[in-house]
Amino acid sequence: MSTTTIRLSDDLKARVVSAAEQSGLSAHGFILEAVAEKTAQVEARAAFHALATQRLAAFARTGRSVPFEDMQRYVSAKVAGQPAKPPRARKTAVR
Repeated sequence: MSTTTIRLSDDLKARVVSAAEQSGLSAHGFILEAVAEKTAQVEARAAFHALATQRLAAFARTGRSVPFEDMQRYVSAKVAGQPAKPPRARKTAVR
């Protein structure tokens, strides 16, 4: 395990200590948790963007997608507890 030093303003340090106490954590534990959460958030966003890029490339290559209206009907039926077949991708016209 490595060690990293960070410099916090006195105000931020006091806020961290207060938030850590409210969370039942030490300041060190609170900071570790915050860094882990932010790292996971950035990684999830990068994965989302990679998937979106991949799907956009597939759409550009095939011209196939699920029209919004079809997906909206499907999701509405599922939320209402009704049986519904997932919509299929098809060639769509760009509006």
